[in-house]
Amino acid sequence: MLTHTVLRAGTKKSCSTLSVVRGLATVSQNQPRLKSFKVYRWSPDTPEIKPHMQEYKIDLNECGPMVLDALLKIKNEQDATLTFRRSCREGICGSCAMNIGGRNTLACLCKIDQNESTELKIYPLPHMFVVRDLVPDLTHFYKQYKSIQPFLQRDSVPSDGKENLQSIEDRKKLDGLYECILCACCSTSCPSYWWNQQEYLGPAVLMQAYRWLIDSRDQASVARKEMLQNSMSLYRCHTIMNCARTCPKGLNPGKAIAEIKKQLAFD
Repeated sequence: MLTHTVLRAGTKKSCSTLSVVRGLATVSQNQPRLKSFKVYRWSPDTPEIKPHMQEYKIDLNECGPMVLDALLKIKNEQDATLTFRRSCREGICGSCAMNIGGRNTLACLCKIDQNESTELKIYPLPHMFVVRDLVPDLTHFYKQYKSIQPFLQRDSVPSDGKENLQSIEDRKKLDGLYECILCACCSTSCPSYWWNQQEYLGPAVLMQAYRWLIDSRDQASVARKEMLQNSMSLYRCHTIMNCARTCPKGLNPGKAIAEIKKQLAFD
């Protein structure tokens, strides 16, 4: 009987201790973890107000892990006027490209620093005209992309009238090139593009130019090279390599540009 009483007392003590621990855990989880986000703001509707940084506080306990989650939370719960592009949330579309913490990247792939004592600054892509808030004007960027004629060009059709076949080896040459999502992170991180944007095509467009130059199915390589054979379109690249460092897809535009230079040098 005595033994039974001791066991019951011990059980009550253990339950009491467990209850306290659970209580402490609950309190800890419910404590807000407020982090400061400073976001670039400018609106063409109020041109008299200069561009400025606006601060928002977000509880990290109630927010997803990515910067895009934070921006959506701000727009949905704090400030519906905040403007930015987003679509896929999976690093495929390139819509949410912006400068986060001093680096060009995709908001949907950039994790929030969980240190509440530090603030996170978010700007639109640098050295671009701004449409509103975090939305850059990519009109010129896409015009440059269009100028390289990024589509298959052939003088003849397959004998069977069906597919333009390609060997496995030739297909592998396109790896590291076709994955580009044209987010413009690399081009807008390139000092040469900042200085010569009207004439220099920039890393993203040049990498796509190289992608078509080495495609074994394409028959317009001579014309493609002629378009690049001038002092500005290609040769403003000085291999600073910001493009490779900032690419959110892990691609290397600088290497592609070097390969184009090699091809033109030996023509």
